[in-house]
Amino acid sequence: MNLPNKLTMLRIILIPVFLIFLIGGVCPEPYGRIIALIIFIVASLTDMLDGKIARARGLITNFGKFMDPLADKRPVSAALIAFVQLNLIPAWVVIAIISREFIITGFRLIAVENGIVLAAGWWGKVKTTVQMIMIAVILIWPAGPVYNILGRLLILLAIIFTAVSGIEYISKNRGIINDM
Repeated sequence: MNLPNKLTMLRIILIPVFLIFLIGGVCPEPYGRIIALIIFIVASLTDMLDGKIARARGLITNFGKFMDPLADKRPVSAALIAFVQLNLIPAWVVIAIISREFIITGFRLIAVENGIVLAAGWWGKVKTTVQMIMIAVILIWPAGPVYNILGRLLILLAIIFTAVSGIEYISKNRGIINDM
């Protein structure tokens, strides 16, 4: 178990801890949300670091190829689902975002089985960044004028970039579908 794989596992382990503080009622407001925000930021940073470390040090493993894409989606998915429970975001937004993630992750896993590694595109990186910023903003300002303006704008941008990145990813790699 190398460092990038440990970071991937840490990200997976942090998700229930994140949820306990966000929706578990272990801390009074706003402390639970603030701790959840810190955990979310740490999980997001491990998402960025594990891949960079693996590529820089030549530590790419089959475990990492399989688990990292799955672990990458968990913090965002967990936060979005919790936001629906907390009435902070509409369910249809979460369904759209998570559906795209399942489709692209499945697509990537099929490619890996065929010995092809599909790198994330620019639009996918923008999508992930916007989603993470959106989640942070909602955690900081779950109500009020900032949420009504900035939060809703970020939700709209997250939906747009989710759709654009999914379409771009599939169209750029459609040869893999044709080869199946």
